[in-house]
Order: sequence, then C-alpha cells, then structure tokens
Amino acid sequence: MKVAIGSDHGGVNIRKEIIELMESMNIEVVDIGCECSESVDYPDYAIPVAEKVASGEVDRGILICGTGIGMSIAANKVKGIRCALVHDTFSAKATREHNDSNILAMGERVIGPGLARDIAKIWLETDYEGGRHARRVGKISEYEGENSNG
Repeated sequence: MKVAIGSDHGGVNIRKEIIELMESMNIEVVDIGCECSESVDYPDYAIPVAEKVASGEVDRGILICGTGIGMSIAANKVKGIRCALVHDTFSAKATREHNDSNILAMGERVIGPGLARDIAKIWLETDYEGGRHARRVGKISEYEGENSNG
C-alpha cells in the first residue's frame, strides 16, 4: 500500500507519529508536509494529497490539521475523494467498511497521538465490504460524474 500524508501547522506532530506507524507497517509513505509551526493554509496540503489519491498515484491519504475539519472540506472538493473526519476507532472501521473512504482526516487539537495511531492503524487495515454499501457509494460517484466541473 502507498499512502500520501499531509498536515498544516496544526497537525505536524501527529503527522510524524502516523508516518512512523505506517513505516512500521511497511506502508510506502509520500509525505506532502508541512514542516513548520507558523500558520499555513490547509488547502495547500489537502488538495495535493487528494489529487494523488484521485489519480491513483497513491492508494489512500491521511490529512491532519487542528480539527480535521478544514482538511476534510478541502479534500472532498476533489472529484473521487471520500474523505472522512474521524476521532474514534469505531468510525475509523465503519468508514472503511461502509463508505470506502479513501482519505482519513483527524484533528491534532481534538485527539492525542495514541488515539490517532489507533485510528490510523484500524483505518489502514480495514477493507471495504462492498455489498449493499456499493450501491450507496456508487450513487455518490454517479452524482459526481453528472455534476463535475471539468
């Protein structure tokens, strides 16, 4: 598996934790950054990660900012992205099984590094169930196709 990861200034610490986790799981990591503590704009990191996922360059993506909200909003603007904002392990498993989420967003100011690692591990290890869920996910993809901007 190949995963792109990015954060703004509010998610740098957890991003580093998740990179260590993925490396220990033998997952190839594409680190988009950032490496700063001064304020930067989350779309500058969310959109490149989302584009890599949407193009198939990577299998999945992980985004971290202060709350995860800005990152998830920006990522979900990219056609083909199903970014889920998750702060608990139950939702991490469910969003993979039921929604086939391809990007995970988390908030460093909301959860600590231990829980973030647990969430990421579960999300990375959980497969999409398909079945009745495929119809629902398909409706989202169909809508995107009918209402694309280009």
